[in-house]
Amino acid sequence: MRFLDRSDAGRFLARELVRFRGRRDLIVLALPRGGVPVGYEIARALQAPLDVFVVRKLGVPGREELAMGAVASGGIRVLNAGVVAALGPRAQEAIDWVTAREKEELLRREERYRGARTFPDLEGKTVFLVDDGLATGATMRAAARAVRERKPARLIIAVPVAAESTGRKMQAEADEVVCGWQPEPFFGIGQFYDNFRQTTDEEVHALLAGAAEREA
Repeated sequence: MRFLDRSDAGRFLARELVRFRGRRDLIVLALPRGGVPVGYEIARALQAPLDVFVVRKLGVPGREELAMGAVASGGIRVLNAGVVAALGPRAQEAIDWVTAREKEELLRREERYRGARTFPDLEGKTVFLVDDGLATGATMRAAARAVRERKPARLIIAVPVAAESTGRKMQAEADEVVCGWQPEPFFGIGQFYDNFRQTTDEEVHALLAGAAEREA
């Protein structure tokens, strides 16, 4: 199985979620940029609002690939206790410095994508957290934990494709994980798409604007 592109993957995944259609407590949060075309198709099929949930990794200074936590939409920060402990007495200084830098980038992206619209209230909602696939799942894990801080009634992680081991681990982060396909072997998300070019900021903005017009 292969997807033509992210929109095709979103339509495929929406068929797995049709049982939720028409409920008034739904909201679809897509991880930009690649998750937005997927989330757009899901939101359209479920007649639900669409928004973005921006996540920025907090990389250890000098070892940016090692995440000591993440900041996310709504002013939420989650920390990796094990990595933070290993940093020693200067951990807080590093956390504060990297957090300030990544918050600036997060706010820039949110302003670019959301404009003047405020972040939606998630309390008591059924939230779909959507991306175009899961490889290691690090970004989705941070996003899920940050969404939990907003007190949704139910959190559902929804992705078209994921590594089987990552899909299993995500079960601990959400009330439900809906994954259209968990192939093995899994070398990367892009191998399952015919067109996996990078989604642009302009495309994200256009999809969000289109979804907002549909809800108006």
